[in-house]
Amino acid sequence: MSDVFCLIANGDIPSAKVYEDDDVLAFLDLSQTTLGHTLVIPKKHCTNILDADDETIAKVFKIARNIGNSLMKMGAKGVNILSNANEVAGQSVFHFHVHVLPRYGNDENLVISFKEHDTSSIDLKALAEKIHENI
Repeated sequence: MSDVFCLIANGDIPSAKVYEDDDVLAFLDLSQTTLGHTLVIPKKHCTNILDADDETIAKVFKIARNIGNSLMKMGAKGVNILSNANEVAGQSVFHFHVHVLPRYGNDENLVISFKEHDTSSIDLKALAEKIHENI
């Protein structure tokens, strides 16, 4: 499979590399939603986190954490580390990747919001059991 991230991982498309080893590549996102916005990808193709193996997920998130710590040392006040799975969740490049988004406290162009819902009519215990049964 040859998506844009596979091409970057193979060196066919240039990138501003932040980190690279045999399995993982991290590079600056062209959009720079916030200054230092970095993408961390496995070099081998996985569509998203849902079909990646445990070892790949661990390697990618370890590097994402390390980059987050580096950005904090450079002045970020916080970091969002996230991965979207499937188009409905905002995934636009279908190669597993993690966004490392430094937050500086004045990031009006980046809004991540979780709206609370009234759950009084939901049996949370039954829902948790159903999710557990499918793990």
